[in-house]
Amino acid sequence: MIISLLNQKGGVGKTTLAINLADAFAARKQRVLLIDADPQGSALAWSAIRTVEPKFPVVGIPKASLHKDLPAMAGDYDMVIIDGPPRSNEIARSAILAADFVLIPAQPSPVDIWATDDTVRLVVEAQTYRESLRAAFVINRRITNTAIGRDVRAAFADQPFPVLPQSIGQRVGFAESFALGLSVLEAAPNSSAAAEVRVLAQAIQDQLRRKSK
Repeated sequence: MIISLLNQKGGVGKTTLAINLADAFAARKQRVLLIDADPQGSALAWSAIRTVEPKFPVVGIPKASLHKDLPAMAGDYDMVIIDGPPRSNEIARSAILAADFVLIPAQPSPVDIWATDDTVRLVVEAQTYRESLRAAFVINRRITNTAIGRDVRAAFADQPFPVLPQSIGQRVGFAESFALGLSVLEAAPNSSAAAEVRVLAQAIQDQLRRKSK
């Protein structure tokens, strides 16, 4: 199964989510491959500063030919996570065409919600060629006890894709673990941040199971 994390707006926490989801799936004894398709190479940089081997390989393929190159690599893995690029339509299109499921992280602000329109358009465009392609939003960096944090789901009511039930809070543990070359599940396995990632991984698995029926 191939999951692409995409948002044409940068700074939505896409790479952090990709790394932590890859680790969450690996913890479930799945064979995981993380593809860094972002020319900035943030996931590769995270892998490079680790002092121990990650539970999954990280490979950089920031190319518009990703959807053609990936099938030869993906066969040995149960789950492939693609950390897609911001503001690069050709690579983003390729990451969408390579995927079975597109996860669109969005921060709970009006500007960030409006900025998802470009990504939604690319996915809808790809669905004309691949009817089986599915997508969903995930609310990332949600600030608790705020009006926008509570009401953000209503802002997605007119979108063609669902919002996953599990959101991810704005938690310092994500930044601290990333800086150490760790996932939050490694750095703070009993934290609220780690628990949210695990529940999100389960929500994605549930979506994939529904898709396969």
